[in-house]
Amino acid sequence: MSKGNKVAANNALSIPAVMAFASASIPIAALVLAISVHLPRYFASHLGLSLAVVGGAFALVRFVDIPIDAGLGLAMDRTNTRFGRYRIWMALGAPILMFALYMLMISQEGVGVGYLFGWLLVMYIGYSCVFLSHLAWAGRLAQNYSERNRIFGAITGLGVVGAMAILLIPVVVERQGGTDVEGIHAMIWFIIAATGLTSLLVVMTSRENIVKDRPAAFTLGDYWALLTRPNILRLLAADLFVTLGPGWMAALYLFYFTDSLKFTMAQANLLLMIYVAAGFAGAPLAAWLANRISKHRALMVNTTIYSLGLILLPIMPKGDFLVFGLAMFLVGAMAAGFTVMIRAITADIADEIRLESGREWMGLMYAMITATSKLASAFSIFLTFNVLAYIGYQAKVGTVNTPDAIRGLELAYIVGPIIFVMIAGACFFGYNLTAEKHAEIRRQLDEQDALVDPGAAMESLTGEDIAPANRPA
Repeated sequence: MSKGNKVAANNALSIPAVMAFASASIPIAALVLAISVHLPRYFASHLGLSLAVVGGAFALVRFVDIPIDAGLGLAMDRTNTRFGRYRIWMALGAPILMFALYMLMISQEGVGVGYLFGWLLVMYIGYSCVFLSHLAWAGRLAQNYSERNRIFGAITGLGVVGAMAILLIPVVVERQGGTDVEGIHAMIWFIIAATGLTSLLVVMTSRENIVKDRPAAFTLGDYWALLTRPNILRLLAADLFVTLGPGWMAALYLFYFTDSLKFTMAQANLLLMIYVAAGFAGAPLAAWLANRISKHRALMVNTTIYSLGLILLPIMPKGDFLVFGLAMFLVGAMAAGFTVMIRAITADIADEIRLESGREWMGLMYAMITATSKLASAFSIFLTFNVLAYIGYQAKVGTVNTPDAIRGLELAYIVGPIIFVMIAGACFFGYNLTAEKHAEIRRQLDEQDALVDPGAAMESLTGEDIAPANRPA
């Protein structure tokens, strides 16, 4: 074992340290679910804007935010301060996100779409600073193949806490006699508080392994070269399709489970909670499996089992809560595995590129997969609603759909996600960045970086491991 590998092995994080670092995913997952389910409807009803205007504002902000993410990723990778590279971005992003959420929460009727768009944009910038810095930091915090599975599994698993909180908070508020608006405000306060507490915990307690780049200016040619790499294309395509599949299901979920499977709205929401909660099991399971058969094969196993679970749905007894609860737990666990594997594979590919180029790409890599996820989320609603219109399904409350329309809904719900998710798994046929190859990449990087003793004086100030500049190969 090389000196660098010994350092990495000796500095493996304890379980409490992993959980402390992963805690920043709690408010992020809570915000993502709130944006998907609750906030657009709240702004439409609270600000007096139409659903179309609110939906357009959210969509426009997302598209504007994609190039901003790329710029933030590049800036993070080029940051070198005595307090850290990614640490400083989390410390900056958290208060921006918290303040923007507060301004959105206190908005009153009549402020207009400009106010909504402006503060949504600020919110997304703060969100991107926290989210991207956390993922890139995780990629550098974990120095080997298996440790990354462990850390990203914890990040995904703790994200379930945030998602479950957003599902449960309005239920608790309603049972205590609160209004819908009070439930939304409670959600936002939870996200604000969790962002402040977890970001502070991560910034103050987690170490950061910093490697200095070979000095070079970034050009558009570099970006194009990155986009033409086979492993990058595999990753981006897989992330697009593995997000599009569950996103497609989410858009049709309530229609399918109420009109076709004959569950009540309350039962459908409980089944959705089971799907989300399954991430507690699915994330560590995916990490465990990846350490035995490699990350890309674990992803292919997850996509296959997920698709098989969907195939079984139409033949299950309609309205049977127990049977469908088990099925939703299975597919929810597999979906959590998608996230773990994509994020861990991203860090491995970033190592491969850094070895060849002598430059850090981690932040930009996570900005790229964030962009594909945002595009997939936006397109999933557009595609599914157009499919529903094509098959003649009527979503208006009180409308009785024809048997043909219900059959079309059933086919759309099952066939679309199966195709997309299986394509995502197939993207990794022929992928050769195995655990063994990555270990050799890490050995060479460790030799270049010559990581100092983690007890050095600099770490005593900042909690970081500092590596000297890379030497060109």
